[in-house]
Amino acid sequence: MLAQPAERRRFLRGLVVAVSGGVFLAITGAFGSVGAPLPQRLVYWVLVMVIGGLWGHVCGMAVGRFVDADERPWLAVAALTAVITGPLSIVVWAATGLFFAHRLYSVASLPQLFVPVLIVTAAITTVNVFLGRAEPVQTHADPVHPGPARFLQRLPARLRGATLHAVQAEDHYLRLHTDRGSDLILMRLSDAVEELEGLEGAQTHRSWWVAREAVRGVERGDGRAVLTLEGGLRAPVSRRYARALREADWW
Repeated sequence: MLAQPAERRRFLRGLVVAVSGGVFLAITGAFGSVGAPLPQRLVYWVLVMVIGGLWGHVCGMAVGRFVDADERPWLAVAALTAVITGPLSIVVWAATGLFFAHRLYSVASLPQLFVPVLIVTAAITTVNVFLGRAEPVQTHADPVHPGPARFLQRLPARLRGATLHAVQAEDHYLRLHTDRGSDLILMRLSDAVEELEGLEGAQTHRSWWVAREAVRGVERGDGRAVLTLEGGLRAPVSRRYARALREADWW
């Protein structure tokens, strides 16, 4: 599940944010917990936040199929908060009763926890979504030790020796665009970008890597950009990456 480096980084970042949030809420005695001893508050809040972080990671993978957090971060925050809050409220209801009353509270008390869980979930989700808006991953040719990028070994037999123009993610597959046509291979884009080191290019979108020498023009409008590549192929540039690529003189 976490074999890809990007997924591992995202997962670990979420856990760090969750634990940090739990420690902060414990120290401040948030939402009426100030009367409990600090060690008890720490265990309670960190446990609840870690469970919430794990559930949020699962929800993030599901919501990410429908909402592009790079293009619409606030829509992603809203969608994730809506999906996470309900089930997590039940977890918090059970944990609160067991930690502070040593029994399960009545079901009637469950709605009282919904708003606090909603507030904390929205705050943590916002932090995670905007921390994930990183700079584009750029790959570079090695002028000292030039040689083919490892990724070129993955080209199907009919495309061996072709010039790679772009790599486009399609679900769990990658479509390889070359000067001899295109084909699909089974691979994640995050892994492919690591193996593309040795070719001058960059990730222009969460679903695209583009070879710099293949770019023939750019169209801009409404805060977005589209690159025109050799052969007429068009590759999108997300708002997340546009400024960094412009500063790197891609256009």
